[in-house]
Order: sequence, then structure tokens, then C-alpha cells
Amino acid sequence: MTTYKSTFSIKRLWLILTIGMAAMFGTMLFLGNEIYREAPPIPAVVGSTDGTTLYTRANIERGQNLWQSIGGMQQGSVWGHGGYLAPDWSADWLHREASALLALSTAQNPYPSLRPDQQDTMLRADIQQEMRRNTFDPSTQAITVSPTRAQAIQAVESHFTKLYVGDGQDALDLRRDYAFPMHAFLTPEEAHDLSAFYFWTAWSATTNRPGDTITYTSNWPHEPLVGNHPTSGTLLWSIASVIILLAGIGALVWYYAKQFDTWNTDVVPDGGFAKSDLIDSIVITPSMRATAKYFWVVCALFLAQVLLGIVTAHYAIEGQGVYGMPLVDYLPYSVTRTWHTQLAVFWIATAWLATGLYVAPLLAGRDPKFQRLGVNFLFISLLVIVVGSFAGQWAAVHRYFGDLTANFWFGHQGYEYVDLGRFWQIYLTIGLFLWVALVLRALQPVFAAQGSKSLVGLVVIAALAIGLLYAAGLMWGQNTHISIMEYWRWWVVHLWVEGIFEVFATAIIAVLFVRMGILRSTTATVMVMLATIIFLFGGVLGTFHHLYFSGTPTSVIAVGASFSALEVVPLMVIGFEAYNRTKIEHEQTWETNYHWPFMFFASVLFWNLVGAGLFGFLINPPIALYYMQGLNTTANHGHASLFGVYGMLGLGLLLYCLRGLTDVRQWNQKLLKVSFWTLNIGLAMMTFLSLLPQGIWQTYASIEHGYSFARSSEFVHSPIMEGLVWMRVPGDVVFAVGVAAFVLFVFKATTAKRQAA
Repeated sequence: MTTYKSTFSIKRLWLILTIGMAAMFGTMLFLGNEIYREAPPIPAVVGSTDGTTLYTRANIERGQNLWQSIGGMQQGSVWGHGGYLAPDWSADWLHREASALLALSTAQNPYPSLRPDQQDTMLRADIQQEMRRNTFDPSTQAITVSPTRAQAIQAVESHFTKLYVGDGQDALDLRRDYAFPMHAFLTPEEAHDLSAFYFWTAWSATTNRPGDTITYTSNWPHEPLVGNHPTSGTLLWSIASVIILLAGIGALVWYYAKQFDTWNTDVVPDGGFAKSDLIDSIVITPSMRATAKYFWVVCALFLAQVLLGIVTAHYAIEGQGVYGMPLVDYLPYSVTRTWHTQLAVFWIATAWLATGLYVAPLLAGRDPKFQRLGVNFLFISLLVIVVGSFAGQWAAVHRYFGDLTANFWFGHQGYEYVDLGRFWQIYLTIGLFLWVALVLRALQPVFAAQGSKSLVGLVVIAALAIGLLYAAGLMWGQNTHISIMEYWRWWVVHLWVEGIFEVFATAIIAVLFVRMGILRSTTATVMVMLATIIFLFGGVLGTFHHLYFSGTPTSVIAVGASFSALEVVPLMVIGFEAYNRTKIEHEQTWETNYHWPFMFFASVLFWNLVGAGLFGFLINPPIALYYMQGLNTTANHGHASLFGVYGMLGLGLLLYCLRGLTDVRQWNQKLLKVSFWTLNIGLAMMTFLSLLPQGIWQTYASIEHGYSFARSSEFVHSPIMEGLVWMRVPGDVVFAVGVAAFVLFVFKATTAKRQAA
């Protein structure tokens, strides 16, 4: 009988991985080049046929920089990417401009002989034709509009000027609904530039590509007034993605079931399961002990992130207050949301990075020279980056940066998850490469030794990729086109956070299980390499599902829909994985020392299926994301997968490291039990009681009335939506109990004195 061992030799797996990754990243770069070529043009001038100049390229680019400096994606969104409380500015401008143009055209009464309903039909058809017609002239780099449309544009600009300048009670009320900072106003000149940027993003969303009937954003957002409806490609590739998903699940489940008995037997180490705990026989090196402070910082950042999340969620009710307290004067929504999302990345990444620094000397059995110095220097750098970048973001939102270039370097870049200023971004990139060097030099003796070379090789490759993929965030500059920026941003958010870190964690856990004597080396190598191949084959090109409607060519929809469906396929065999984990984690009594790390790893499997799989595929097909992009369905997926998968994995790794750094006999099992269950139950309550219902209700509004309505203050602050926001409170309270219990456990475990054996 042919088994996986004969089908997938180690050499063959490396060949598949190498060729596959070359093909995947080659395609990624090819489509990136297409995005560069086909991005919506930024005009040199926008004017009307009567000679009036509305905006220049300088206005648009400065407007983009201003938008970044006041929070960017953290205060509303552009093309669906960003925060959920304020509107999507592209969709909002588009709807307001179309409505203003309809009102102006109606007042001119161009069809006096027709009945009112016929007039309305004709006027709407005229508006669609005028707004979708591409008047960009490549030779002059100019966009030309009619005088009537110029009036409509100026009317919309007047609305936004009042909003950002704070002119009038209506504008102040709207600022409260949008959770704007209380006193951070723009000047009229700045509001003009910001309006230029918003106009251009809306123009891209309603203007047909040259020689086509599809807009630069593939007819997104849904806006009946201008004829923005899903394209045939959006629907067809959605159907294709479902077919690919079902076919992939069928093939993988069949193969798993066929090979399961062989796999089940082969997980047992050649000499049987280890009779004693590895940690009891190793020496904790100075650099390993130095990682303890990283885990204290993880707990502090985790606690701060949750507290900021509670405040950020409450701003959806009061807008500029928290239970009556004037917190907005000091920590407005755009600051709390920035820090909330940044802290999620910081504490999870810190947990994983610290695990690498701890495990590498553990496997090697010794410290390289100056290893502890490097670990301590990296720790200080981490603190400097967190404090420095957060101070810069706070100063930017409060308008303390008078120069937009200074803001770009030290303030707020305005791009979600990579909001930190460019200086801090470079500093963090250097820090990551220092981490790579520290891990690799510590692993060098392990790599030179016989056995498990392929597993350690995967750890090495993943470590290098962690540094390289984060560096992709340096590929855009201060005035880079937003479509091009989005392409590189998702290299960081999807491939760095969601992709290569998971490969690194999977590989290093497998190495540890082999070293602990609870998993056979050859089987672990095959399983990890197969998992890496399956995951990355879908995950790399699956990145494009984030870019369906970001001014990208339609080929992005085809590739993103097809490969993002493959990302979900491996999650459907989690039951097999859970069974295998249970088998190897309960063979020896000493494994009870790792009960809670194993429990957190088990919860990763559950949330991988629910958060990344079910909630992820809910919004992944193009037709779904067309209506759902930037709604609370995205927040639902983000919370369940970012914490449920990557956060739980980080906490599990932290507990594994604490096994060696603390006396496991003094662990407070009750605190860990409370923490584990309240974190999981609280997260489930948060998603199922609040975020998911909010997203579904918004989706209905988006389909029925248009996307801008689903993001409007009227809808977001409607009784149903605010009631669903309040439904977060029970889940938040339960979750907060789990966080407090976990932090208290770590404090007690790390401060307790070891008992004599």
C-alpha cells in the first residue's frame, strides 16, 4: 500500500515547497507590477469645462498626508479599509456628490414635458452616465467635469469643511457621532486639501476604466445612484471559490482519512514516549532567563490592549465620552483604536519572538557569546519603539506636528496595523533582523548536529522570513499611491502576522515535541512540511482577497478568490489534528506539567476553525466582501482570528517558556483554569452576541440601501446597532476577568521562589 512516507519523501517535500514558493511569490510580484500599472491615475488638475480649477495633484497628495496625520484608517475608512465608526469617506463622498448632482439637475428641470417619475428616471440615468464617464486625459493629466458637477463637488466640500473645521452645531453633532477628537480642528485650507483626496478616492470608485464598463474599484462600493453593482466577474469568481473550497476539502479529508491509521501509529517516537520531562534535565542559560521580562511586557501590553478595546468600543455609544468622563480630551477614539490594534500586534509578536529567544539556547544546550547582552538590548529597543511610536501617534492626532513630513517619520502613518512613524518602523525592522541573528546563532549547533535538520531548517527559513516580510512595509513612501501602499501593507498584515509567524510557531512547536520525546522526528518533519505547503500555497496568493476593491485590476479578484478559498481547506481537518494532539499529550504523567500550554494550543485549533475558517470565509468570496467590506463582519473575523488563533498561540508559548523559568509545582492551577475558560467564553460572547449580529444587520442595509447607508451615522447610531454594541459588555467583562487572571498568574509564578526538589 502506498503511504504518505513513500509519496512525500523529505527531499520531494523540499522540492515542492521551493518550486511552489517561487511560483507563488513570482505571481505575487507579477500582479503587484500590474497594480502599479493599472492603479487609478492621480490627475495634475481637476477642473470644469468653464475653466474653474477645483483641485490639483498637490492638493490630493497633501490631503492624503493630512488624512494620515489625523488617524487615517483609524478614523473611518477609504475603499473599505479602516475603522468602522466613522463613514467610509470614499463611499460617503460618492453618495453625497451623486445626491447633490441629482438635486441640482432636478432644479434645472431639463425634461419639462415628462411626468415627475419619468423625469427622475431620466435624471438618474444622466447622473450615472456623467459620473461614470472617464474624462481623464493622459496627455494633459487633467480630469474635466461639467459646471453642474463642479457645483455638486463644491457643495460636498462645503459639508466636509464644516465637519473638519467644526463650523456649526450640525457639524459638531456629527463630529460626536464620528467620535472625532474634541478640539483637533483643521484649517479651511487643510479641509480643502483633505476634500481633494476624498474626491479622488470617490472618483476612482465611480469612474469606468478606459474602454471598460467597470470602475477602477470594480464597481465598489454598492451605490445605486451611480450604477455601482457587483460585476459579473465578482459573482462568477465567488462561485468558483466555493467550488474550489468544496473540492479541496473533499480531497484533503479523503487523503487524511486514508492515511490516518498510518499517521496515528507513526507519531510515536522510535524509542517510545519519553519517561521524564526534558526541562528537568536542562540548564536554564542566562539568555533564557533574560527572556522573563519579555513575558512581563507581554502581560502589560495585553492588559493595556484590552482596556483600550473597552474604551474604543464604548465610543460607539457616546462618541466623545466614556460613561460621562471627558476622556476624549486626552485619548480620542483615533488614538485608542490605533493603540488597541498596534498593541495586539506588539504583544502577540513579542510573545512569539521571546519564545524564539528562549527555545534556541534550550535546543542548543548553551548560550553563544554575548547572547544575553543581545537579548537585553533587544528588550530595551522594544520598549523604546512602543513608547516612542505611541507618543508620536498621540501627538499627531492632537495636531502637534505642524510639518507633514515630520508626521510621516515620527507621528502617525495612518495605515492600519502599520500606523507607527517611518523612523519607528525602520527601528523595528532592524530589531527584527537582530532577533533573527540572535536566534540563528543560537541554533547553529542544533543545525550542525545530526537529526531533525529539515525541521530546524524550516525554523531558520521562517525566522529569516519574519524579518524580510516586515521590511515590505518600507516599500511605500510619504506620497505613494494608496493602491500601491495597500499592496505592500498586506504583505505585512497578511503574510507577516497571519502567515509566516504561524509557520515559525508550528515548526518550533514540532521541534520541541520531538526534543521532549513525544513525537517522532521523521513524522513531525513530514507533517510540518505538508502543513506549511498547504497553508502557504493558499495563503500567499490568498493575500489578494484583501485587495479586491483597492483600485486593482480584475485579475486580482480571480486570483484572490481562488486561493483564499484554499486557505480554509486545511482547517477542515482540525478534528484529526486535535485527536493526534490528544494522543501525544496524555501518554506520560510528566506531561501534566504542560496541561495548560496544551490547552491553549487546543483552543488555537478551535478558533482556527471558527475565527479564521468560518468567519473568514463568510467575508472572503468577492460577492460577500462587495457588500461586507469594512463592516462589523470584518471586526468579527479580526477579533476571533487575531486573538483566538494568534493570541491564544502566543499565550500557550508563553506558558511553555514559563515551565522552565518558574517552578511549575507552585503554579496556581485555579487562576489558569479561570483564565483559559473566561478568555474563550468571553471571546465567543463578544463575537456571537455583538460583532456578528452587527455585521449581519449592516450587510442587510448595505444590500438593500447601499454601502454608504450601512456606514452612516444614522444607521450606526440607530437603536438596534447601539443595542448590539451594548451586548458586547457581558462578553467584554468575562474576557477581562480572563485577562486579569492570566496577568495575576504570571505575576505570582514569576515572583514565587523555587521549592527544593
